[in-house]
Amino acid sequence: MHAGLLVSIDFAVPAAATARVAAEFGGWAPELTALITDGETAPVPRMIYTLPDAHRWDRVPGVTLLGDAAHLMPPSGEGANLAMFDGAELGQAIAAHPGDIEAALTAYEAAMFPRSEAEAADAHEILEVCLGDRAPASFIDFLTGALE
Repeated sequence: MHAGLLVSIDFAVPAAATARVAAEFGGWAPELTALITDGETAPVPRMIYTLPDAHRWDRVPGVTLLGDAAHLMPPSGEGANLAMFDGAELGQAIAAHPGDIEAALTAYEAAMFPRSEAEAADAHEILEVCLGDRAPASFIDFLTGALE
């Protein structure tokens, strides 16, 4: 579903919102649409927020970011992994530069920015596969290896 569609749905009327969301999945297996129509709670719109591609910042003495704060991207299954990797890399950079936190933060960011940029590109690809115009066929292609 695209953001414009979410704006056009009146979520104040739960039954109508549920029916409208379910209509977006017309033709899908009833077992899947039942996940929408048979729920006990009303649908809640949740936007996907991201930072701009290739997001970077100028060094701020004594401060850096990691995890979603540093590279908020579409959900792709790598967010927690990337955050834990950031923490490990930051710890290694601090250990490698004893007494020089600025050198440690500079080294951490130098490695984190390109890694984050690559992961963000992959996340945008996964978002398109899962929710783009060709979904769910694109997701099936992805799972079966037919998507290059």
